[in-house]
Amino acid sequence: MLTREENDLLTRTGPGTAMGELFRHFWQPVMLSDELPGPDCTPVRLRIMSEDLIAFRDSDGLIGVVDAYCPHRNAPLYFGRNEERGLRCVYHGWKFDVHGNCVDLPNCWEGETFKQKVQILAYPTVERAGIVWMYMGPKDRQPPLPGYPFMELPDENVYGNKFETACNYFQSLEGDLDPSHNAFLHSNLATRKPGTIVPAMWNGDPPLFFDTDYGVQMVTVRPDEPGKVAVSAGHYTMTTAASVRGGTVVRQMNFRTPIDDANSLFFRIRYNLTGALDERELWEAKHGEYLYPPLIPGTFRSVANKSNDYLIDRVQQRFFNFSGIKSFIIQDVAVTDDQRGPIADRTRERLVSVDEYIIRARRRLMRAARELQEGRPPVAPFHPESLGLLPLRFTMDASGDIETALREQVEEQMEQARQRRPSSATDAAAPARPVGDRDRLAEAKLIGIAGA
Repeated sequence: MLTREENDLLTRTGPGTAMGELFRHFWQPVMLSDELPGPDCTPVRLRIMSEDLIAFRDSDGLIGVVDAYCPHRNAPLYFGRNEERGLRCVYHGWKFDVHGNCVDLPNCWEGETFKQKVQILAYPTVERAGIVWMYMGPKDRQPPLPGYPFMELPDENVYGNKFETACNYFQSLEGDLDPSHNAFLHSNLATRKPGTIVPAMWNGDPPLFFDTDYGVQMVTVRPDEPGKVAVSAGHYTMTTAASVRGGTVVRQMNFRTPIDDANSLFFRIRYNLTGALDERELWEAKHGEYLYPPLIPGTFRSVANKSNDYLIDRVQQRFFNFSGIKSFIIQDVAVTDDQRGPIADRTRERLVSVDEYIIRARRRLMRAARELQEGRPPVAPFHPESLGLLPLRFTMDASGDIETALREQVEEQMEQARQRRPSSATDAAAPARPVGDRDRLAEAKLIGIAGA
């Protein structure tokens, strides 16, 4: 249970809020590249963390995300003309490039000189994996791109899509950190056996949890062959990344980006590190209506939504599956969109032992936000490989030290990620930053366990 003040800290991400400032220190997914299909195409309205913005692709194919309103008289730039390497306000003709520079100010005599004094808010953007990533934080602390495993893969190895959820970002994220709900919400009546749920997930042994500089590790340890144990580790990575296996070869990462405090974007990216996604995988992603929900045409809102009770089928619920809802992802949405409203009232919840992953993630995120307020910005964005850690599975001697073994496995995975990452992947022209004692200490523990 959180206090009301803690819940406000966790859920509020607008400009000037503690959590909003933390989010702005990380690159965030904000839209699909296909939403801006070509040079000089129609601008797109964008609302991210309670900021109203306009996205456009200029004549050279570069993407700009700028303030939604012209600084002259606050006319909406959505109606602007996207032409000749800039977006021109139709009210008085003021024109801005993707970097927010005023390149033409034609409605007054002093325009040629005065335009040099006019700047519109603009955020750096980069396209990777069919997604537009945006950095909204301080210019002098712009980090390299995060080292998510799919960021440098060929297009044919990756498929990503998004949809809108009608709830706070963390309300949606908690589903990825809830290990016991799969045995209920996503089960079918042919395989689910009542009374064999939670303890059996871990053979009676609860998982271990470790806080790290990039987020939280959840570690399960099971008996294996004589004298050995099997260790599995999953990662919650700040601010909202959750990595899961999508199959035997295909992997998956989920992200939530706040639209405002009561609505969020859900990005799901599926990828294959070793080759192209096959036709069956792509067909299932695009048309199967299971991993990605069908959307209302012309929107990113799902056909199954709160207004129609997520198309729950009570006959299906009685005879086939536990929820009565067809789509795997909509099963999650139905139980997270409204938890006493779009911003859950966590003062009224009763948590139990299997909720510890959620508890840890809340605390880790709130601690990072408080540290930023105290003048200690996050170090994880400047260690991009740590943000793309994959779930771990390995065996070890039962008498060995689990923390040491985990640290070695993480070190090995991060080194492999560095080797895959081209030197140009520090793109986005991140400026040099001073490295203080805290940063050096953090770098030493980033690849291991920062504290239980």
